[in-house]
Amino acid sequence: MRPDDANFAGNVHGGIILKMIEEAGAIISTRHCNSQAGEPCVAALARVERTDFLSPVCIGEVANVSAEITYTSRHSVEVQVNVMSENILTGAKKVTNKATLWYVPLSLKNVNKVVEVPPIQYARKEQEEEGKKRYEEQKLDRLETKQRNGDVIFPIINPGTMEPHTVGYSQSSLIHLVGPSDCTLLGFVHGGVTMKLMDEVAGIVAARHCKTNIVTASVDAINFHEKIKKGSVITISGRMTFTSNKSMEIEVFVDADPFVDEARERYRAVSAFFTYVSLSKEGKPLPVPQLLTETEDEKRRFEEGKGRYLQTKAKRQAQLQQAALQ
Repeated sequence: MRPDDANFAGNVHGGIILKMIEEAGAIISTRHCNSQAGEPCVAALARVERTDFLSPVCIGEVANVSAEITYTSRHSVEVQVNVMSENILTGAKKVTNKATLWYVPLSLKNVNKVVEVPPIQYARKEQEEEGKKRYEEQKLDRLETKQRNGDVIFPIINPGTMEPHTVGYSQSSLIHLVGPSDCTLLGFVHGGVTMKLMDEVAGIVAARHCKTNIVTASVDAINFHEKIKKGSVITISGRMTFTSNKSMEIEVFVDADPFVDEARERYRAVSAFFTYVSLSKEGKPLPVPQLLTETEDEKRRFEEGKGRYLQTKAKRQAQLQQAALQ
């Protein structure tokens, strides 16, 4: 990892890691979907399950990314990706990320056609049943998330005049013209490119809120609702939704304006929640300033974020207890 991959404290940006994870998933999925005679296709990212950043990757370390296909349905592929960092001076290695991604194969001849996925062989029947359960759960969650996508983040004209630690004070957005280098062979944006931009915006929101060094702690499920075409202008918007004592949740939307296709209006392409933590110069966790909610919508989103935070906390405690018993 090089200096241009990291922040001023030397920690590699979460968006860089997410981009690497997606590239590994796209390669193995596309390779598998073209492993049998049939219509040539390219795997497109549909969803990334919750991803925890277990340990930071630093400048000078080598990141090893490994991917494995763990489930296939008729039209989708589940890929498990692990990231391990290596200090090449000492040989020390550590796991930094574990992620689950879902891909759908799109025909090279017709980008609106989803082709069938070759099945994989499971070592045990239970593996297929567990995979099917995960498939149904993510399918339902994607549908529920899409139904909430009428929400809009309105731009703040002059955030500097607002009171610190309010939603409007830290709210940020980025406008990006989608070029050829951002896209797959089909002419649509790589999922990893989109996630990197989302992480940049979320990081700005977090840094504005606490004015310290911040790092990505986790990313809730990232849902890719629709493809983004080459030549589109995308707006990535982020706002603070919840703060605990040591973490911040930021909601991020990606909206696309397909200028090349004038018949279509602006649409919601991607949505996700990012969680950040504040760190001291020594890399120790710092308390996070409490988010000041002003409107009823902000208060509602805060309570929803609190619910997600408590649910995740309870799940982690249950996993620790289960691990202690084994």
